[in-house]
Amino acid sequence: MAWQLFRLGRWSFRRRWTVTGIWVLLLLTVALGAATLSGKTNDSFELSGIESTQAFELIRERDPDAVPDGATARVVFQAPDGESLADPANTQAVSAALAALRTSHVLSIADPFATGTISEDGRTGFASVSYDRGAVDLSETDREALEAARTVAEEAGLTATIGGDVLGVEIGGAVAELIGIAVAFVVLALTLGSLVAAGMPLLTALVGVGIGMAAIATLTGFVDLGTTTPALGTMLGLAVGIDYALFILSRYQAEVRQGRPLEEAAGRAVGTAGSAVVFAGLTVVIALVGLAVCGIGFLTEMGLGGAFTVALAVLIALTLLPALLGFAGTRITKRRPRAVNKRPVAATGTGADQNPDEPRTLGRRWVEGLARLRWPALLLGITAAAVASIPVASLQLALPDDSTKPAGSDVRVAYDLIDEHFGAGANGPLLVVIDTREAPDPAAAVETATERLHTLAAESGSDIAAVIPAITSDSPQAQQAYAHQLATAQYATLTVIPRSGPSDESTKDLVADIRDTLSNLPAQSGARALVTGVTAVGVDISNELTEVFPLYLAVVVGLALILLIAVFRSIWVPVKAALGFLFSVGVSLGATVAVFQWGWLNELVGLDTSGPVLFLLPILLTGILFGLAMDYEVFLVTRMRECYVHGTPARQAVIDGFTHSARVVAAAALIMVGVFAGFTLTDDIILKTIGFALAIGVLVDAFLVRMLIVPAAMLILGRRIWWMPRWMNKVVPTLDIEGEALARHG
Repeated sequence: MAWQLFRLGRWSFRRRWTVTGIWVLLLLTVALGAATLSGKTNDSFELSGIESTQAFELIRERDPDAVPDGATARVVFQAPDGESLADPANTQAVSAALAALRTSHVLSIADPFATGTISEDGRTGFASVSYDRGAVDLSETDREALEAARTVAEEAGLTATIGGDVLGVEIGGAVAELIGIAVAFVVLALTLGSLVAAGMPLLTALVGVGIGMAAIATLTGFVDLGTTTPALGTMLGLAVGIDYALFILSRYQAEVRQGRPLEEAAGRAVGTAGSAVVFAGLTVVIALVGLAVCGIGFLTEMGLGGAFTVALAVLIALTLLPALLGFAGTRITKRRPRAVNKRPVAATGTGADQNPDEPRTLGRRWVEGLARLRWPALLLGITAAAVASIPVASLQLALPDDSTKPAGSDVRVAYDLIDEHFGAGANGPLLVVIDTREAPDPAAAVETATERLHTLAAESGSDIAAVIPAITSDSPQAQQAYAHQLATAQYATLTVIPRSGPSDESTKDLVADIRDTLSNLPAQSGARALVTGVTAVGVDISNELTEVFPLYLAVVVGLALILLIAVFRSIWVPVKAALGFLFSVGVSLGATVAVFQWGWLNELVGLDTSGPVLFLLPILLTGILFGLAMDYEVFLVTRMRECYVHGTPARQAVIDGFTHSARVVAAAALIMVGVFAGFTLTDDIILKTIGFALAIGVLVDAFLVRMLIVPAAMLILGRRIWWMPRWMNKVVPTLDIEGEALARHG
C-alpha cells in the first residue's frame, strides 16, 4: 500500500492543477444540487416496532384524518398582577388570540376555559394547538398565525408565550465551526511553524466539509433526514479533516528537512503518513457505519452521514493536500533542507528522526520518565480513569424536553410557566390508546382501563396527577362523537398527566407501571392498551438501544481489532488499544453525567438546569470515540512498530516512537477538542451534549490513555507486546504501513 500511495501523492503533486480542478468542480456541482434540490430536516426521533409508535400507527390506520404525532403548540396566557383571565376583557382577548391561531393546518385548539387549564389564582392559562402535519412541514402562514395571536394578547395587556415543537431553536453551528477553526489555526501555526502551512489543513478540511454538507443537503430533497445528521457530519468532517492533513503535512516537512526533492517528499509523506491516515480513517468509518446494525433509522442516518464526511477527509488529504503542496513550494518548511539522511524514515508522518545534535523534546523527557516509573505511571493512570468514571453508575437517559432549551427563549418560558402553575407533568402528558376492535363490549373495556388507572393514581406515592377519561363532557355531541369513534375507528384515548416532568426518572417508571397495570386487559375485556407520548417514545427507544448495544459493540470492535491486527501484526497491541478505549468512554460519560445530570459547572456550557443525559449518547459516543481513539493509537504506535521492526529493542522503540509521534498527536488532539468544544456553545441540547462528551473523550484518550497508560503498559510488556501466533502470521496480510516498499524502491 505504501508504494501505491507514494505514487498517488507524487502524481497529485505533479498534476496539481488537474487534481485541484476536479475537487473544485465537485464542490461546485454539489453546491448547485444543494441550492436547487435540498429539502427540510426534522428534529423527530422515530422507530418502528415499539409500543409507543405502534399506538400512533393504530390511530392513523383507524382514523385517516387523525395525526397523532403532528406538531403541537402551547400558547400560555398570563394576566397582569391583580387581574384574572376570567375578567371579561381578558377573556375576550384570549378568545381573539385563539381565533387568530386558526389556519388550514390546525386540527384543534383546546380553549383553556373549556378544558380547565387555568391556574388556581386565575392569572395563567394555556391553550393546546394540534396540527395536521409535523413541525418541519408547517407553512410560514402557520408560524405567522402564532405571532399574530401573541400580538393580539399583548395588545390587550396580557403576556403570551409560545411553547411546543412548532418553534424550533436555531442550532448556531456557524459559531461552533468558527471557534473550532480559530483553535485549529493557532495550534497548527505553533506546530507547523508557518502561517501558510497552518492554512492548508484548514482549507482542505473546509473543502471536505463543504462537499459533504452540500451532498447531504441535496439528499434531503429525496429522503427525510434529521437536523443532527448534517451537524454531526460537519463536526466530524472538520475535526478529522484537519487532523489527517496535519499528519501528512508534518511528515512532508520532515521529508523536506531530510533534503528530499519536494515532489518526492510529497510522495513519501502520502506513502507513509497516508498509510496511517487510511487505516485511521477506516476505523472511524467502521465505527460509524456499524451504527446501521442497530436497525434504528436516525442512528443509521447519522452514522452514514458522518462516515461519508470522514471518507471525504481521507481522500482529500491523500490527493488535494499534495496538490496544494505543489503550489506552495518551499514556503511551508521551517528550515533549510539538509543532505538526505539514508536512515529509514518515519511511517506515521509525525516528524523527523531524532538526531544527537537536536535538543531533547518534552515528549522524549516525558517518555523517558515513564520508562523509569512505568508501574506507578500505569497504576496512576488507571486509578485516575476509574475515579473519573464513577458518575457513570448514576447515569440516567431520556429524550430531551423543553426544560433544556435556552433560558429566556419562548419555548423555555412557556415550559416553566406551565411547570409552575400546573405541574411539570402537564408539559408531557401520556396518551393511553385502547384498541377495542376485539372487545365484545368496547365501552366496558374502556371503562375498565379507566378504573384501573384511577386505582393506580390513588395508590400511595403514585406519580399520576390526573386521569382524563375518553369522554370529558356529558353533552349529547360529546357522547355521540365518543360512540361513533368506538363503533367506527374502534379505539379510544385516555390521557394521563404525570406529576413529574417528561424526562424525569419517575415519569419513565410511571410508563412501566401503566403498562403493567393494563397488561392483563386483553384477557379480561378483549381490548389492549398502548402507552405513547414523548416520554414513552424516549423510554422505548432507550430500551431498544440498550438491547442492540452489545451487538453493535461486538461488530464494531471485532472488525476494528481485525484491522488493527493486520496493521500492527500483533495480538496484544489491538487488545490493549480497545481496553484503553474503555477508560476514555468511561471518563467521558462520567464527566457528562457530572455536568449535564448533576449540574456541576454546567454554566460553563451554557446550561442553567440539569436533567437526564441524552438517551442516544452512550451508543453514539461509543461508536465515534472508538474510531477516533483508534486514530491516535495508529498514529502513535505505528512509529513504535517501525522502530521495532528496524531492529531497535522493544522498550527503546517505545521511547523513540513516542518521541517522534507525541508532538503532532497532541496537536491533533487539541484541534479536535477545540472543534468539538465549540459545539457546546450551541443552543441545541443534542449537539451540546455530543460535542461536550466527544471533547472530553478525545482529551482523555489522547493525553491520559495514549500518552500515559499505553506507553507505560508497552514499556512493561517489552517485546511481548508484538507477539502474534505463527499460524496467524501466515494468514494475516502484510499491509506495509511502515513503508518497507519505499525503502526497496530507494
